[in-house]
Amino acid sequence: MALLAALPAWSHNTVAASPELFFQAGKIRTLILSGRNNHDWRATTPFIRKALENTGRFDVRVTDEPAGLSPAAVAPYDLFILNYCGPRWGPEAERAIGEAVRSGKGLVVIHAASYPFGDMEVLARGHGRTGIREKPWKEYFEMTGAKWTEGPPRSGHGKRHVFEVRIIDRQHPITAGLAPAFDISDELYHRLILKDGVHILATAYSDPKTNGTGRDEPVLWTLRYGRGRVFHTILGHDLGAMYSTGFVTTLARGAEWAATGKVTLPAEIQPRPRKQNPVRVELVIGGHDFAPSLMSVFESWNDVETNVVWQPDAYKKGRMERADVIVQYDMAQTITEEAKANLRRHLEEGKGLVVLHHALASYQDWRWWWKEVTGALYVLEGTPGRPPSTFRHGVPLITHTVADHPITRGVPEMYIVDETYKNMWFSPGIQVLIRTADPSSDGPLVWIGPYRKARVAVIQLGHGPEAHRHPHFRKLVRNAILWAARRQP
Repeated sequence: MALLAALPAWSHNTVAASPELFFQAGKIRTLILSGRNNHDWRATTPFIRKALENTGRFDVRVTDEPAGLSPAAVAPYDLFILNYCGPRWGPEAERAIGEAVRSGKGLVVIHAASYPFGDMEVLARGHGRTGIREKPWKEYFEMTGAKWTEGPPRSGHGKRHVFEVRIIDRQHPITAGLAPAFDISDELYHRLILKDGVHILATAYSDPKTNGTGRDEPVLWTLRYGRGRVFHTILGHDLGAMYSTGFVTTLARGAEWAATGKVTLPAEIQPRPRKQNPVRVELVIGGHDFAPSLMSVFESWNDVETNVVWQPDAYKKGRMERADVIVQYDMAQTITEEAKANLRRHLEEGKGLVVLHHALASYQDWRWWWKEVTGALYVLEGTPGRPPSTFRHGVPLITHTVADHPITRGVPEMYIVDETYKNMWFSPGIQVLIRTADPSSDGPLVWIGPYRKARVAVIQLGHGPEAHRHPHFRKLVRNAILWAARRQP
């Protein structure tokens, strides 16, 4: 009781904090409603979120439990996106969304979200039958502009196939400037009941050859609900359908229009943004096996463009000239004199080098390389006075940052499971950035090489999936690449 009495008075008062403190300024505050769907919402919801965030226009959150929504929960948002097909949410949540859209908030309806809350049977995961039929939420049809019917004729779709989506209103803000048509591999819904007054933007022909209706079916449309704007797309069956320029472009532009009434986004938006002035990396492999997870390290960066090259062809002149940074993950022993000259020229021109893990055992007979450039060597064959180096798999490591440097920026002390090296040769000229005290290691894990004409970063970590998937290892590699390229991490 004494402890409770000692708590400051402010701890007993709750003050509503401004949403401005928790959202990115100037962006459309967006909430995706997901978590129940006969489609693979676990894959498509993250894709939708990332696609919108990549435009730079949206600050996106997700709820997998829409039934828990309330007026207070939805109040901060400008836009709601439905990637949902499941049971009803209950009076409070349904009222919260309905009132929010009526009051002027935006709404986007994606694919199977046209199905629920009507007369149809509730569907389970993987299109499973439940036998459950609920009392329809009549406002949902008024708000989204469409519903399914058991007919006759029954709503549905034919076989999934590639079809052409044709823009029939090219003056609307969502479709203005778009190409007249685009192709997509998706399900084409047919015989939906549309609310009077919906504005159709695009249609597609439902071909009888794919069990279609033989007529044009609506694909994209808009409507007003109270003061709110609604954009409805029947596209988006799965990731394969969503990974389409046409889907992403119309989704993002439709979402912006629903939230603001205007469209500022470009007329073509790629599923994955084009990289602007990226650092060009040549990732050198060969001479040692490796886990496929290595490739995932380089896939998600918008400021790095990676080309994978195999030894012994890695250091050909044309390839070297294109590269800003060489990242070595090979363990080749003998390279040609021409390759040595090209690699040396790359460094003398001030271009970057990042050496990862077992590449420390490369080029054993090229003394200049490991003495003057990388500053270290994993010794494969011992000689008198220099025993061979050793390794140990699966070591739980605790790392310690010992120098403030752009490469270590944003990388805390780590707990990481990786392979360690012992009895390596080190140059006194290296600058150690990260160390470990584990006895299976020599200590240095990340360092700057002694070569001064170029930026050389060495990361001893990186053996397998445990390291490759570690977010701080990925951060280290990206920082090292940007620093080696003389960019700001």
